[in-house]
Amino acid sequence: PIVLKVFKSPTCGCCQLWIDHINENGFQSKIHNVDNMSPIKATNAIPPRYSSCHTAISAEGFVFEGHVPAKFIQQFLKEKHDKGIIGLAVPAMPLGSPGMEINDKFQPYKVLLLKSDGTYTVYANVTSYQEQF
Repeated sequence: PIVLKVFKSPTCGCCQLWIDHINENGFQSKIHNVDNMSPIKATNAIPPRYSSCHTAISAEGFVFEGHVPAKFIQQFLKEKHDKGIIGLAVPAMPLGSPGMEINDKFQPYKVLLLKSDGTYTVYANVTSYQEQF
């Protein structure tokens, strides 16, 4: 399996649910509980407007911020990326994203492709719960 280093708050339940999701979908997570996530995000060039509750980092140094579905992480890691690409992000914590399931509630969201200059493009539009798998 692909190993991801996951940085999260020791008390965050939704982070653990997201970790369960990636572990069930071809990843192995090395969990690092940290009390202050700001330095992790700053070191990895994640602007606050794109941040979420946890940060995962691949062996190649790509960043996966927030509740990014495993399917898109796998797709991203199979592709070739220009130097200026940091990784993927799902800002905030959209209802129904992996780890944020509450009954059958679902809030459409975008998976962003983050660039080192602080900009992004939309990597995926997730309009239904099923599209995440």
